[in-house]
Amino acid sequence: MLTDQPPLIAPTARPSLEQALQLKLARRAGIAGSMGELEPLAVRIGLIQNHLRPRLRQPQLLLFAGDHGLAVDVSTPQARGTAATVDDILENRVPLPLFAHRQGLTLHLVDSGLATPLPPRPGVLARKIAHGTRNCRVAQAMTLDQVSAAIRAGMEIADALPGNALGCAGLGVGSLQAAALVISRLTGLPLRELINAGPDMDGLELEHAMVVLQAAQTRHGNVEDPVEVLAAFGGFETAMMVGALLKAAEKRHLLLIDGMAACAALIIASHIAGPVADYAVFCRSTEHHGLDAVLAGFQSTALLALGMHSIDGTGITLSWPLVDAAAALLSDVVDNVEPLPVSTTGTSGGIDTPVPAGVPQREFITLPDR
Repeated sequence: MLTDQPPLIAPTARPSLEQALQLKLARRAGIAGSMGELEPLAVRIGLIQNHLRPRLRQPQLLLFAGDHGLAVDVSTPQARGTAATVDDILENRVPLPLFAHRQGLTLHLVDSGLATPLPPRPGVLARKIAHGTRNCRVAQAMTLDQVSAAIRAGMEIADALPGNALGCAGLGVGSLQAAALVISRLTGLPLRELINAGPDMDGLELEHAMVVLQAAQTRHGNVEDPVEVLAAFGGFETAMMVGALLKAAEKRHLLLIDGMAACAALIIASHIAGPVADYAVFCRSTEHHGLDAVLAGFQSTALLALGMHSIDGTGITLSWPLVDAAAALLSDVVDNVEPLPVSTTGTSGGIDTPVPAGVPQREFITLPDR
């Protein structure tokens, strides 16, 4: 199995660098004032890149699309199918691709396992594992071989992309419910809490979903290994995101996570290689209450919450300018002096170089600009 040799992902914690980044921001605050929540975000980006002057370049947004056999049990007659939503994105009938283009993100729609064929066209990556998963209420959604193939495909996609910032989101009818099953099994969060959209959710719809998903839980009640849990409940879009997140974190890229399926992928990736969560910044495209519970489990909140109810990934496009601005606080604002120096002896630690009294600190900064 792929997970027998997980990627080597370095923890981002480095106290000496964190102190230097904070001092750098503190000196600027004396002139320009505090930048509030942008400052801890800037520090995180600096730690992710292991650099005093982090620079974000060529941001990529991967939208993984897959169909679920579970959809026959949880979708409503008036709900739009996955294929229709994919077509809306490709034809610019929804804001997501327009926002991505305006903010400078390159959007790739990945056919992870759509039930219907998707004709070749610019912006589409055809990596279909199968024509949708099986219904996890009555069978295992995916085989372990399919899960492994999907994770590998996600790693290959992320490895081939340019830039050093990757946004990930999932798309598919039944994707949220499958992700909720995965998250509930791996974290212990109550399933009802995860699938409850909020006070506006119809009570009968919630109870019907609970009956279906509890049946799926019971059928796969003895499954605990994270990869086997993913195989039990699905789906292909989540499995590919696992691989993409692992590979991007291995390359010390910033991760932008949006939606329940992306959170499920991050949880699984964290079981495979724990430090991957250090690289994640959370975004949101919907006010779904279940997502609140998941983010609380990560001890985090979304960077930007606008009360939207849109396609996952939309929140990434709107949050990106804030992320880019946070990095610019460290990379582009001109200083007369630099923060305390940081050793360049490695990517995961080192000993600070002392600064003799009266000598400008800039002379002891040996980290190159990027």
